[in-house]
Amino acid sequence: MVFLRRVLNYVRPHRRLASLTLAAAVVSTVMDLIPPWLIKIGIDEGIRSRKATLLVFLVVIMVVVYVLKGVSTRARIRLNNTFEQKVIFDIRSHVYQAIQRLSVSYFENRSTGEIMSRINNDIENLERILIDGTEHLVIAALTLFGITVVLFSIHWKLACVAILPIPILVVCAILFTSRVHKAYKGLRQRLGDLNGYLQDALSGIRETMIFNRQDYEVARFEEKSRACCEGSLKVAYLWANYSPGMAFLASMGTVLILGFGSFEVSRGRMTIGELVAFLSYAALFYAPINQIHSVNHMLQHAIAAGERVFELVDTRPEVADPEAPILIPQKLKGFVRFHHVSFHYRTRTNGGQKQVLKQIDFECAPGETVALVGATGSGKSTIVSLLMRLYDVQEGVITIDGYDIRKMRLGALREQIGLVRQEPFLFNETVRENIAYSDPGAGDGKVIAAAAAACADDFIRQLPDGYQTWIGERGVKLSIGQKQRLAIARAFLKDPPIIIFDEGTSSVDAETEGGIQEAMKNLFSHRTALIIAHRLSSLRGADRILVVADGVIVESGSHNLLLRQNGVYAALIEAQLQ
Repeated sequence: MVFLRRVLNYVRPHRRLASLTLAAAVVSTVMDLIPPWLIKIGIDEGIRSRKATLLVFLVVIMVVVYVLKGVSTRARIRLNNTFEQKVIFDIRSHVYQAIQRLSVSYFENRSTGEIMSRINNDIENLERILIDGTEHLVIAALTLFGITVVLFSIHWKLACVAILPIPILVVCAILFTSRVHKAYKGLRQRLGDLNGYLQDALSGIRETMIFNRQDYEVARFEEKSRACCEGSLKVAYLWANYSPGMAFLASMGTVLILGFGSFEVSRGRMTIGELVAFLSYAALFYAPINQIHSVNHMLQHAIAAGERVFELVDTRPEVADPEAPILIPQKLKGFVRFHHVSFHYRTRTNGGQKQVLKQIDFECAPGETVALVGATGSGKSTIVSLLMRLYDVQEGVITIDGYDIRKMRLGALREQIGLVRQEPFLFNETVRENIAYSDPGAGDGKVIAAAAAACADDFIRQLPDGYQTWIGERGVKLSIGQKQRLAIARAFLKDPPIIIFDEGTSSVDAETEGGIQEAMKNLFSHRTALIIAHRLSSLRGADRILVVADGVIVESGSHNLLLRQNGVYAALIEAQLQ
């Protein structure tokens, strides 16, 4: 089975632990096989012959056996859990590494909650089959093998009777597996949808309160939750038919053994001790079969979860490192050129294409500040996304200092670029950790210097714990202007030759805007800067303005020149002033 082979790939690095676990399981299983044999000897030779010394000796041996059983079981449990946690750690790490390699388009087409469901819930189900399922399966297999050998050594005819129900059990297990797998797969998808909804709903809890839509959200949650309940019940109903049926067939095996065994004892072809031992072994024989059924139940759950996990691992990024990346200087000068660049997005509805950029052609020299202006949806953000290789161009080429960015390693390219977004993303950490995210090894002096250059040091020192203030999820404890200045400080600390600034001062007051403008001036000094402009104030320091309309650069020049042309730019300025 492909699924099990893939899981075994994670087991191989921990072969030693697996071997020790197996050895402990073998010892534990052997100890289980000894007591019924001692009982047989005690009945046939000790009780019937009234050998008190033999009975005492058998009791002592049985105590030793149970002690060894307890010690080996303890060792097996500890070794098995250590082994399985190491395997699960490797799987989680591999999955998260795979996520880090994926392209932006993957996350745009899936909810965060659904991806989290794969990392947490689905891997948790893999953990169950590895920890509980593997352990039960190994013990059951060893027990079945050992007991089968013992049963045939006691009475081969009765052993043949004992295994009569086995073929029927196997056929029923195969039929059950084929039906339940589809049910489990549907259940995993519904759980993923529920997690996706929860992540979205909790992120927007303030909007829910403001618009007074708590009852509406409860109804949406209950709809998703009800779908999960129905999926779980479907699986439970299948199991309710399967499990008692298997137990009934196993019970019929015990009835056959008792009937045929009693007949053999009455004919003198079997002793009472042998029959009692045989019945004891038969009970042990059918218990592992029931365990295997339980493992099959967990296995189907795990396979459905594993398919979702490995689907994520197998996803190939649309934007990847080249096979033979070129070597570039550690820090480029920052000469950016777009040469006849065209780009389109793939639409999800019909698989078609939506043209976004058409033959974009411009240059941005080191130290120059270029502003991108245009209506919403004109293609401004796509231009800077292509520069960072969040997507790849379909036509044309983008170069930095003459190097084609598609031939660079992604990490090397993105080290050359600093981004300050319109709505900066801040982590649920301290102020210092958010600034130092661009250089985790930076000392306090560098972090404070970056904050001072971003005009953020003053307000940071006024926070309750200064640089150690916890800012909450997405920086909820800070104002918009404070968030943006922290993002600028983060860019200062990175110190890249190219800065992309998605201007977002439309919702801040004049004083805050003045601080941001001063921080921008410091940040752009001696760097290549691309500004996605939304307000006239952002254009004051621009050396050149590019006007983008419908994916095409329709005008280029300084602020005054474009106003004199009385074209698209002049119309945008007039509309904003009005």
